[in-house]
Amino acid sequence: MTFEQFETWAMYICVGGLVVFMFFIVWDLAKKSKAGKFGTFVLFGVLGFAIMVFVIKEVFVHMLG
Repeated sequence: MTFEQFETWAMYICVGGLVVFMFFIVWDLAKKSKAGKFGTFVLFGVLGFAIMVFVIKEVFVHMLG
C-alpha cells in the first residue's frame, strides 16, 4: 500500500467517523433543546447539506482528474 492510498482511505474513514459523531451531537442537541420535529429536521437538514457538498466535491474532483 502506497502512502497516497493510505491517505485516501484514512481520509474517508476519518471523515465518515466524524459525520457519525456529528449526527450524534446534532441528535443530542435537538433532544436537549426540545427543538421539536421541525427544528430537528432543520438541524439534520443543514448537516445533510454539508455532507452532500462534500460528496459532490469528491465527484467533481474525480470527474475533472
